[in-house]
Amino acid sequence: MTEERIRSFDNLMSEVISAGICGKCGGCVSVCSANMIRALKLDENGFPTYAEKDRCLECGLCYIICPQTHCVRDEVRARFKWEPPIGYYSDVISAQSTDREILDVATDGGVVTALLVHMLESGFIDGAVVSISRDGFGREPSVAVTREELISAAGSHFGELPHLEELGDRYTNYVSAVRYATRAAPRKLNRLAVVGTPCQITAIRNMQALAMMPSDIMTFTIGLFCMQCFDLRKLLEKDFLSRRNISLDDILGMNIKDEFILTLQSGINVRIPMREIEEIARPACLKCQDFANDFADISVGGLGSPDKHTTVMIRTLKGKMMIADALAGGLIRKTGEGSSEKAGPGHSGMVSLVKEFAERKKARGARYRSTPGGKND
Repeated sequence: MTEERIRSFDNLMSEVISAGICGKCGGCVSVCSANMIRALKLDENGFPTYAEKDRCLECGLCYIICPQTHCVRDEVRARFKWEPPIGYYSDVISAQSTDREILDVATDGGVVTALLVHMLESGFIDGAVVSISRDGFGREPSVAVTREELISAAGSHFGELPHLEELGDRYTNYVSAVRYATRAAPRKLNRLAVVGTPCQITAIRNMQALAMMPSDIMTFTIGLFCMQCFDLRKLLEKDFLSRRNISLDDILGMNIKDEFILTLQSGINVRIPMREIEEIARPACLKCQDFANDFADISVGGLGSPDKHTTVMIRTLKGKMMIADALAGGLIRKTGEGSSEKAGPGHSGMVSLVKEFAERKKARGARYRSTPGGKND
């Protein structure tokens, strides 16, 4: 039997990055940093590149955990009892936070923030990898370790955010803190929740399938339904706003359900068809075929739920226990419980919508992958 040659970062460069399918999840850089190799970094556009090529061991870790190489796809699918088209799930509910402070800043029902706060305050996690506002629409990754930091990160964002690269740096700091532990050492973060897109969560599961650092500290995963990410600056460059007589100052918030929704300061919602938004989507997103975040502990989004409610797809026992605990503690409530909201499409309707969007994204990905060229921007 001929032993298969180990694939290195050079192969990742040619097969994924240059091929235009890199999702900028940051997983490869995270693994390289957490394992103290530090051969890789993210460039100014968010793509992985060499930091110091001479440090590269050609171990193949970066290649193996990449969501686009599918090296351990069978192992991950078996572990999560995956079945097409949206993976295994035990239940789907529509819910919202009962905390008015959270609900006021949430894009949908605030379930994600409510769960993170509950896990932090109950000691289940030490922190959560989230994104925080940088300059209006801009976001940057951060590890939130207080209720206030979690609430400040509430709300959807659809720009590019390599959560996992940040986690790799934090993990390295944690290892250093353990080695030189003193009473004055920084707080150790060895149980983290991660909120991420399908490519980010898949990278984590690939790491965990092979027991790679830093996945050992990723205690809970919340997966976002994801049709695409885009550079918000391009939203302003196009005529989406001007032809609707909308200025940047008019916009209070954004959301994606079956359409791209802009909420204005006046309270009016402006709906833009998803086909138009594809014009500003990252090329890699148009080639991506993962919508429902099949390998998260819970998958969430606004699709199928009434306004100010979150659709929650429960996938693992850990996810089931956390949702049950939050419901029993009155931290979240299901649609219709203690509110006048309409119930929406119901369980079967929510599942049908998730399947519809998953199939739509799969078909779009296949179409764009078959198109010649397609380099990343």
